[in-house]
Amino acid sequence: MFERIGKWLIWGVSAVLAACVAPLKPPAAPPATPPSAVAPPAPPYAVSKWEMLPDWQALDLAPSWAAFLQSCRAAKTKPQLQPVCARAEQMGALENGALRAFYEEWFTPYQVFNPDGSDQGTITGYYEPRLYGSRIQTSRFRYPLYAAPDDLLQIDLGEAYPQLKDLRLRGRLQGKRVVPYFNRAEIDAGNNSFKGRELLWVENAVELFFLQIQGSGRIELPDGSLVKVGYAEQNGHPYVSIGRKLVEMGELKLEEASMQGIKAWAGQYPDKLGALLAQNPSYVFFRELPNGLSAPLGAMGVPLTEEYSLAVDPRTIPLGLPVFLATTYPNDSAPLNRLMLAQDTGGAIKGAVRADFFWGFGERAAAQAGRMKQPGRMWVLFPKGGEPALNF
Repeated sequence: MFERIGKWLIWGVSAVLAACVAPLKPPAAPPATPPSAVAPPAPPYAVSKWEMLPDWQALDLAPSWAAFLQSCRAAKTKPQLQPVCARAEQMGALENGALRAFYEEWFTPYQVFNPDGSDQGTITGYYEPRLYGSRIQTSRFRYPLYAAPDDLLQIDLGEAYPQLKDLRLRGRLQGKRVVPYFNRAEIDAGNNSFKGRELLWVENAVELFFLQIQGSGRIELPDGSLVKVGYAEQNGHPYVSIGRKLVEMGELKLEEASMQGIKAWAGQYPDKLGALLAQNPSYVFFRELPNGLSAPLGAMGVPLTEEYSLAVDPRTIPLGLPVFLATTYPNDSAPLNRLMLAQDTGGAIKGAVRADFFWGFGERAAAQAGRMKQPGRMWVLFPKGGEPALNF
C-alpha cells in the first residue's frame, strides 16, 4: 500500500487501528426526530431497502444489541454515531419489534459491492484459541510468544500524504536508513533483537502460528491458570496464506486446506513445517491482557461479542457500524443471516465484500472457524443525517 512511496509498497503494510482515545465530553441529547436519509455514498455502496435484507423481519435482533452497545463505547470518536448511541442508551425493554424500529428509524442500509460490481465475497471465521504454555522455556515449551520489540518503528504516512490516511508502515533503523522489519524466517531463526521479549513459551509451533492469525487467545499454564494475550503489533510484512501454498505445492487438495487440514499436515510432516511457515513473512507480537476481560479486544479497543462481532477491511467498512451479513453456516447450505457489528480487522481481510466472523472461545468455536469459507453478501447500516463515508 505504500517510494517514497514505491519502495514502501513493496514492504507491505498492516492497517490495523487501535481505538485508544481519551474520553471526550458526553454526547449531546439526540434530536426529537431523526433526520431524513441522505443521498447514497459513492461505490462500493448502493442504497438499499430493509426488505432486501434476508429474514430482516423475522430476525432476532436482541443478541446483537450487546455488540452494538460495545460499539457505542467507542463512539466518542465518531460524531455521527453519538446521537444514535445516546438514544440507544435510553432504550428500555429490548423487545424485538422495538429494536427493529430503532434500526429502521436511525439507520439506512447500503449494500456493499466489489470493484467488479459483484455483490458476493468470501466470509471466513476466527476464534479465540487455547494453547498450552509456560512462563519459562523448557524442553516441552520452546516456542516463544514475543512482546513488541523496542526497535520496531511505526510510520504514519497520512501526516505527509492525506491520501494514505490510516496506512502505517513498519520498519527498523539500519544506520541512518529505515529498512523493512525482520520477516518471520528471520524472527524464528532466533534473532538477538528478541532476547528478553518473550512473554510466554508454548509447546506447538503450528498452534502458535494460528494464534497469530486469530490475534488473541488464552495460554494454559502448568498449574491450570489461564493467561489472556492479544495483538500488540505486526512486523509490516504482508500476510500470505499457507493453505494456498500447500495447495499450490500439491500437498493438499483445495477442500482440505482448512485450519484442521493444515494442522493434520503439520503433524504428519513436522520436518517441513518451518519452511512452510516461513512462506508467510507476516509476524504478530502480543501483549498480556487483564484476566477480567470478557473477550478479546478488537481493533476498536472494545471486547468482541461471540458470533456478533465481525472483522472487516476498514478501507471499505467503517469500524463501529452495524453490518447485516447474509451467508451460510460452515460447510453447509443453511442460511446464516445476522446483524453483526464491524469491530475488528485482520491482515488477511482485504476487499469490499470480505469479512471474518468471530465464533468465540472453545472447541466448537475452533471447529466452526476452521471450516468457515462461505460466500456472502453484506449491507452496512449508515446513520441518517450525515454523509456516509469511511471517516463518518
